[in-house]
Amino acid sequence: MERHEFLSKLGIGLVAVCAGCSLVSCGGKSSNPGPSTGNATPPPTKGSGNLFSADLNTQLANIGDSVIQQGVILVRIASGNTADAFTAVQLACTHQGNSIGYNNGQGIFICPAHGSEFSKAGAVLQGPAALPLQKYTVTISGSTLTVSA
Repeated sequence: MERHEFLSKLGIGLVAVCAGCSLVSCGGKSSNPGPSTGNATPPPTKGSGNLFSADLNTQLANIGDSVIQQGVILVRIASGNTADAFTAVQLACTHQGNSIGYNNGQGIFICPAHGSEFSKAGAVLQGPAALPLQKYTVTISGSTLTVSA
């Protein structure tokens, strides 16, 4: 076998192996075709009742303070102890399920994984996320704040 013939066959063999690897890695069907769950606790379903409570005498004293429980992030977004001074949304980003955080300086929720941004009400401001965050009901009785689905 001559050098030129050897190199031609080697090159064709490498191309075939690389093409086969590409097809195997991209062609498999996932057993879970939905979005991945990332690292966040899945959000509670609507209608599941009271999720958790916070004591406003000891928690959430400052604008930007937050509490994370049961797949929900609760944030104080304004002063005063009225329901509209707080927002509660699902913790899991709707893109791939990673935990979001609240950026008090910008007044938005941000997913650190891929940069999705959401309004205080959970609306998508910037993708790649296409779906809004689920928003939960905040009620206040005395100094007790309750988050419910």
